[in-house]
Amino acid sequence: MEPMPLKADLHVHSKYSKRPSEWILRKIGCSESYTDPQRLYQTARERGMHFVTITDHNTLSGSLEIAHLQGTFVSEEITTYFPEDRCKLHVLAYDVTEAQHADISRLRENVYDLVDYLNKAGILHALAHPLYAVNDRLNLETIEKMLLLFTHFEVNGSRDRHQNARVKAIVQKIAKVDIERLADKTGIKPVGREPWKKILIGGSDDHSSLTVARTYSEVKGTCSKEIFLESIRMGHVTVAECASTPKTMGHNLYSIGYQYYGSRFDLHKAVNHEPFLRFTDHVLTPRRDRSEDGLLRRLRQVAWNLRRPGARTIPGTSRLQDMLLKEAREVIFRDRVLKQVLEREVIHLEQMDEVWFSFVNQISEKVIKKLADSIFDNLSGANVIDIFQMIGSAGSLYTLLAPYFVSYSLFTKDREFARRCQSDLFENRKKDRKRLKIAHFTDTFYEVNGVALTLQMQLQMALKNHKQQTIITCDVRPDVSGVVNFAPIGVYEMPEYPELKLYYPPLLKMLNACFEQEFTHIHSATPGPVGLAALVIARILRLPLHGTYHTALPQYVMHLTEDSAMEDLMWRYMIWYYNQMEAIYVPSKATGEELASHGIPREKLRFYDRGIDIERFHPSKRNGFFKKRLGLTADAIKLLYVGRVSREKNLPFLVEVFRRVAAQMEDAHLVVVGDGPYLTEMRRALAGFNASFMGYLEGEDLEQAYASSDVFLFPSTTDTFGNVVLEAQASGLPVIVTDSGGPQENVIPGETGTVVPAGADCTPFVRAVLEIINDRAKLTAMKAKARAYMENRSFESAYLQQWNSYRH
Repeated sequence: MEPMPLKADLHVHSKYSKRPSEWILRKIGCSESYTDPQRLYQTARERGMHFVTITDHNTLSGSLEIAHLQGTFVSEEITTYFPEDRCKLHVLAYDVTEAQHADISRLRENVYDLVDYLNKAGILHALAHPLYAVNDRLNLETIEKMLLLFTHFEVNGSRDRHQNARVKAIVQKIAKVDIERLADKTGIKPVGREPWKKILIGGSDDHSSLTVARTYSEVKGTCSKEIFLESIRMGHVTVAECASTPKTMGHNLYSIGYQYYGSRFDLHKAVNHEPFLRFTDHVLTPRRDRSEDGLLRRLRQVAWNLRRPGARTIPGTSRLQDMLLKEAREVIFRDRVLKQVLEREVIHLEQMDEVWFSFVNQISEKVIKKLADSIFDNLSGANVIDIFQMIGSAGSLYTLLAPYFVSYSLFTKDREFARRCQSDLFENRKKDRKRLKIAHFTDTFYEVNGVALTLQMQLQMALKNHKQQTIITCDVRPDVSGVVNFAPIGVYEMPEYPELKLYYPPLLKMLNACFEQEFTHIHSATPGPVGLAALVIARILRLPLHGTYHTALPQYVMHLTEDSAMEDLMWRYMIWYYNQMEAIYVPSKATGEELASHGIPREKLRFYDRGIDIERFHPSKRNGFFKKRLGLTADAIKLLYVGRVSREKNLPFLVEVFRRVAAQMEDAHLVVVGDGPYLTEMRRALAGFNASFMGYLEGEDLEQAYASSDVFLFPSTTDTFGNVVLEAQASGLPVIVTDSGGPQENVIPGETGTVVPAGADCTPFVRAVLEIINDRAKLTAMKAKARAYMENRSFESAYLQQWNSYRH
């Protein structure tokens, strides 16, 4: 029978380990960690460890507190430095005496002196988390030195699986020739008889006692501590690994804070009286005895003090606390798994990361929805003071989610650093160059508008050209190839545009998905709620953020509200939002100039020449479409408008233009394709005139409508580009546009159409229409030139040009 393997988690911290947690503790408002050594010992034994040691930073206190118990040995984690640049690293030393600890403490400022001492004293030691930059000074040269100084390297349970995989790959790939090359390069004598043979050990690096023994070292056939450690020294050891994720670290951060407040304030006898606290205590502590203490008890006490008569309150704070407590109770009792935890039913330890993530996510989604509703309600009512109060409450919510934000940010940083280290170490940088992988966030994808159409075509081009582009949006529809739909946590329907909805994105779910997909860039097509999620995610995951300025929202707001103050507020928001980006793609030079004039640095602006599907929109689609649909004869002059039927498209102006044209040309007929809030009013305004309203048209119907018309009219002064202007010309129609906005840049004046001055006076627009339709030879020539102009405006070539620009 094969001997039973014996196990030990070789990297665990107790309450005495303060220094490595300083940055964590500051994030959650604590000054130190409170994880009891006795509890750690009990937890490790319950999880199958035959030997238990505690590796606190620069102290033996935790180990000595359990040294009298069976299967223990005294250890520590040493903070040491490279003297050249003060790069910090952590070295695990096992089975040390108090006298040896004193020597270690004296020598640890210089890693060369420390390693020399450990080797001469015969102390088993290992380099902890080799690719984790403890103080951000770790680089390739330092790693090369580490490979010469150490034989044992740790697979660390608190790190990402990618980082551990890189550690294992480096250790397994390093060869004799590599060690000789590094020794010559650095002048450092390699440690060991065969220094190219490295040994891996495992440790959890646990700070909260939640993840003890999830990663550990295993040795077969040992019967004593001495033989166990010697087996590790000789390399007869395997690693059982359960790598962490940002969810794991976030769970640990909440737990550290919970245990800290419980120990500091000695809070008791509250957990069993409040389901919310009882649930939290179950998830954030590993104990069997659920004594009533913890962070949430402290929070409840604070909330109680705030409610006392005369107590000072922070505006919006108690409201948020009450909201959190109420929502927490509802979430726990409604969710089957969370209720099981509350009732102490068995939940596997590894599942607790997901349980807590689900709990925090559900609460945050509910609170975000209520805050967003309030902000939009106050925005529509121009209640600026209330808006800022709600934004302050949203800041408190950010504090609640900070442990997860910190975790995802650190894991992203570590993952990229480990990738570059492995690549550089083996001089394989070019081969390891990452392919572009872009997450494109949008509030609109399935709707009928220019932005959605552009994104749909981009996705088609990405699939065709094997580009890794994923559309991220909020919608209830199932995912399709290249599109990830997140179920919205709420929706705001704009009173002026009930068919246009703003969906509130599930931030934590989106963050987790983007981390797992390992995108290289985030692109935002919107400054709306989904665009704000893109901004937050890009910052947390340390990814470059690019954006497209599709829509002139400040001008739209002015058209809707006729309030210049609201227009100015929107401009301030837009400039703030787009200034967060590395690059902003603008569809026209006029749009770029407008953004620059409002404060966007010109170096951030990138003009990109957009195109369309020139095979889909083609004069060959002309087939008497309107004769079949409307009974129009071949002699009728079809004046076409395609787009949203709304005031911000300047359609009241178009009404007046057509009335004056119709007064002079009886055979002129206006065809309006599209829908929107101005439709009913426009119908009334043109009652008795030769005007037809087709509603939305798609596919072949839209293509045939374009090709079967004669002139395209687009009076908008707020469009940044105007896809429809290109579609019309590709279909063989001359176009008439204003000199305000982007569409004017997509016309060759006098050849493919006419550009007229924007303004209240419609006379120039009327004159331009009459000049074209009264001169049939000119009309025919302009139709031909319009199509010829579009022959070189392929959407595919424009898309590939923009794709390649992400690397610059």
